[in-house]
Amino acid sequence: MGAAHPDPAHHGTPARREPPRYREFTDRRAGMIHAMDGGLWLHRHVWKGRPMAHLVSVDRELLLEYGRSVGIAAERLQFKPLKDPRTGERRDAWHWDLVGAYLPPRAALATPPER
Repeated sequence: MGAAHPDPAHHGTPARREPPRYREFTDRRAGMIHAMDGGLWLHRHVWKGRPMAHLVSVDRELLLEYGRSVGIAAERLQFKPLKDPRTGERRDAWHWDLVGAYLPPRAALATPPER
């Protein structure tokens, strides 16, 4: 997959792509396993009374792609090794802190749960 081609209507500005899809889980362990398998896991919580979320994955490039698509600077990506719940081993993982305008509304861009 190559780089986006400039859109002449925007005077050479690359067209914005849809962000990669993430999933939300009611079960934290299932979400962590999804992230450990290279998926994007959106984990919502409240911090200091404000709604926020972590977008977590072991796939750094996929997280960076998400950040580019929504306008988050790459240097804001945070590294935090996490324990794989299946093995107990720590693995390299990264996350975005999503707050304010970067916090997606519930169900936006989320893929439906697997059946």
